[in-house]
This record gives sequence, C-alpha cells and structure tokens, in this order.
Amino acid sequence: MAPAPGMPPAHGVDSEVGRLRSVLLHRPGPELKRLTPRNNDKLLFDGIPWVGRAQEEHDTFAQALRDRGVEVLYLADLLAEALHVEQARLDTIAAVLTDPRLGDTLRAATRVYLQGLHPEDLANVLMAGLAHEEITPVGGLAYRFMDRHDFVVDPLPNLLFTRDSSVWVRDHVAVTSLAMPARMRETTLTRAVYTHHPRFAGTPALYGPEHEPVEGGDVLLLAPGVVAVGVGERTTPAGVERLARAAFDRGLASTVLAVPIAQERATMHLDTVCTMVDVDAVVMYPNVADALCAYTVTDGDGDLHVSGPEPFLTAASKAMGIDTLRIIDTGLDPVTAEREQWDDGNNTLAIAPRLAVAYERNTETNARLEEAGIEVVAIPGSELGSGRGGPRCMSCPISREPLAG
Repeated sequence: MAPAPGMPPAHGVDSEVGRLRSVLLHRPGPELKRLTPRNNDKLLFDGIPWVGRAQEEHDTFAQALRDRGVEVLYLADLLAEALHVEQARLDTIAAVLTDPRLGDTLRAATRVYLQGLHPEDLANVLMAGLAHEEITPVGGLAYRFMDRHDFVVDPLPNLLFTRDSSVWVRDHVAVTSLAMPARMRETTLTRAVYTHHPRFAGTPALYGPEHEPVEGGDVLLLAPGVVAVGVGERTTPAGVERLARAAFDRGLASTVLAVPIAQERATMHLDTVCTMVDVDAVVMYPNVADALCAYTVTDGDGDLHVSGPEPFLTAASKAMGIDTLRIIDTGLDPVTAEREQWDDGNNTLAIAPRLAVAYERNTETNARLEEAGIEVVAIPGSELGSGRGGPRCMSCPISREPLAG
C-alpha cells in the first residue's frame, strides 16, 4: 500500500533494485577538511579531497536521485534532531569518552564541553571532531603531550559512505559493526538516529555494533529472502553467522550466501566487485567473475546448515530460483578493468530495475552497461572517490518498492 500523500515512504528494503523511494546520504562537511597528508592514511582516504568540489559532486548525486522521485534524507539533519533526546546525547558522548588516549583529566573536561553544546553543535563535533586547539587548555598530561593539531575527538570523514554503518533487511535495520578503528564510532551516531529519531520509532533491530564485524558494503539483497554477504577485510565469518541466525529467526531471509573476497584495499567490500543492476543481472569486476564462489547458509532446525563452496553465480541462481544470474559483460581488457574497478566502476546504485547511478569517469564500464540495456545516470566523482567508494557506498536505501511478482 502506498503511503498517504505527504507522508514519508514506509521503511523497508527487500532487494537491490526495487524502485528506490527513500535514501540516507551524508553530504561531505567539515570532517573532510580535517584530512591532511599526516592523517589521511589513518582515516582511510587515499588522497586529500577538494572539499568544495566534493560537495558539488555530492549535491549533483542527491539531485539526480530527487529528479527520479527519491526522497533524500541527510544523516547530519537526522542526528541533530535525535540529539534533542537526552539519552541520545548521553550515549553518543559516552562513546567519545571511551577513547583511552584521553586520560581522566582530559576526559572530564571533554565531557563538560560536549554536554554544554546545543544539539546541532554537538552533532557537528561528533562528526567533524574536536582539535586540541579548539578546547580550553586543561591540566593533566594527556592534553599537554598532544600536538596542537591532534584531535581530542577524532573526525569521521568516512560518514560519507552511509552504506556501511547500517543496512535494512525488509523492515528491520542492522546497525553494523565496523572493523576499522577510524570508523568504529560512526555506528554510535547511526544507532542514535534509528533509536531516538521519531521517524524511526519502533523500528526493530537486526544487528548491533557490539557484535562481530559486518559492514553494509558487504551485504547484497539479491532477492526477497536471499542475502549475499562478502567475507574479507571488513566482514568476518563470525559476523555472517550471527547476521544469518538473526535473519532466519525473524523470518527475514531463507538463504544467506557467504562470499569470500580478497582482503585488500581495492576489494574491501563485496560491492566493490559486484552490484545488481536488474532483477537477474549484476555488473561484476571481470578479473574475479570466474573465481568468485559462495557458501550457502540455510536454517537447519535451529542450527546453521552450510554447504559449498560453489561458483557464486550458480549458488545465487539456485537461491533466487532463477535459471541464471546474468553478468553484464563489460568486455574490458585487464588494465582498463583494474583501473575502473579501483575507481568504483562496479559500485553502482540501482534506482530501479535497469536504471543505475555510476561515476561518469568509468566510461568503458558505463558504455557496456548502456549496450546491455541499463540506463546509466552518470555523476561526477573525481573528489568523492578519494575515499574509495562509489554511488552505492554513498547511499543507504531506507525504502524500496517491492519487486513485482
């Protein structure tokens, strides 16, 4: 049933390609201005982005979605609104104060500083961080031994990639567990939004950041009830087990495919090598298409039944109940394929079946998609891509229409 006029779409996602109705984005902000040659590696960026241009590129992305009927929600707005709830303030501030670098004296001063901020200002600090020179000098050794450019509260530049910190499976939300230290605090903000913002009141939780590492970029909803999860640099086998058990117990999935991927920066998530562009089609990095395999996990009378491995396309087709899961043959030579995979050529966001957003710079991959009948909405991404993420990485679908039939 469609929502009443003027009402937000109902929350829920059961596929990668059902028409997108509502999505969560994060517009690049002051947190990206914190990146320097001294800290960008630690903060997981491969370069120092031109922030103004990154914002322009992101605005183009958001407008392309709006032009096609998608409601765009911004994490910063939702967080500021959620922080009007006292428990949300307490929880997010407590997460900052667990940093062992602070010591008792600086920790106490930081608590007082954060507690005195207006919700909008607190949201900004929680996202953009707090530098040593931005807080009134305090006693103790921790503060004195800091460089003036060190951070009392670390910035979170990877908030740009909203796909990773939460993922919807039908009407449940999984607030994920991020593996890299630079990103772990992101989920305290995401959880505050889903727990305390009135828009999401009563949303059932499927997963939490206290569990084993699972990141949203590794989770593909191949079809209603069929979930593929990459296992590699960011998501562990134990995390997949727990996610599968929770999904089975709640009747959200019948099959989970655990898909091993290389534990490398270029293939940090499953969606860096494979994304869906139609109900039965994926675009996949040619260099792994033949080698990608999957273990099939099903509910075995209260325990997990695991079979395989077998080729990913075979396992996926069986689970989806279709003859074959098609690969869009990009036909790229090995060098071009490697370049365009690095630039997130395979990281597309489906707005609807056969309609996908992709970076304009991946001209060869986009041409092959168009030849295969996929309409490509090409967006600029020269600066956005410096954190190694494409349109899918930068978006968390909150509402998609169910697939017909």
